[in-house]
Amino acid sequence: MTAVDIATSTSRRQSTAPAIGLIMGSMLSVQVGAAASTRLFDDIGPAGTAWLRGCWAALAFVLIARPSPRWLRAQSRHDLLGAVGLGVVSAAMSIAFFESIARIPLATAVALEFLGPLSLAVLRRTGRWGLLWPALALAGVLALTRPWRGDIDLTGVVLALVAAAGWAGYILLTQRVGDSFSGVKGLAIAMPVSAVAAALIGAPQAVPNLTWGIVAQAAWLAMLLPVLPFALELLALRRLTVAAFGTLMCLEPAFALAVGATVLHQTPHPLQVAGVAFVIAAGLGAQRSGRR
Repeated sequence: MTAVDIATSTSRRQSTAPAIGLIMGSMLSVQVGAAASTRLFDDIGPAGTAWLRGCWAALAFVLIARPSPRWLRAQSRHDLLGAVGLGVVSAAMSIAFFESIARIPLATAVALEFLGPLSLAVLRRTGRWGLLWPALALAGVLALTRPWRGDIDLTGVVLALVAAAGWAGYILLTQRVGDSFSGVKGLAIAMPVSAVAAALIGAPQAVPNLTWGIVAQAAWLAMLLPVLPFALELLALRRLTVAAFGTLMCLEPAFALAVGATVLHQTPHPLQVAGVAFVIAAGLGAQRSGRR
């Protein structure tokens, strides 16, 4: 290996390392936020929880970015439609995911949801090792879900798969919005749209039982999910390819398994622990060629 090759390799590792850290922080925040949010399900329902947190997230991003009417008018139709699309997809993904974890274990729901970014990784694979990492991650997903047992809630599974489709769309649209807008201004458009879209299903669940205490709980939970993860992932997608990001997210079931065991007391089966090892190996392999 020449000095130029060594320098290039070092530069790539340095450029991807911050993005990997952003994704790790995002995944931890998502799973802790999701587990903590289940405490509100009995009061305002899963969809109601997703909607109320989305309202706080919208307010947070608007206050941070402060998009003015003049700035909005200056944006292109193409860029604005991308942000609106991200908001609608985010609402659908959040509601489907919350409704799913109300029915099946957190790690199982996340493993199924991971099929969305996994599909992107397969479709956008590059190089001779491109297909190996998604295949390894898929083996981990199967070990985590153990579909052959036949005792899983089918409605929860279908909802997790809907969330998987939403996650794939979210990745594509987040990268588009991150490229079109500076800072988090794109999210200052997307999140209010998401709150309005989620209100169609979430508001009827939540409004009859709202209290000031529930509103306050939703405020700090919104910081864990979706405010912090969305911001971190938007920054990460400016540094990584969609395929690399999608495959790196295979670590999500590992975070969900750990958080589910510690916070929700959902004890994992030994085979699920093996599945975690598979997805971690896939994530480590993917990050080697993930520079955008």
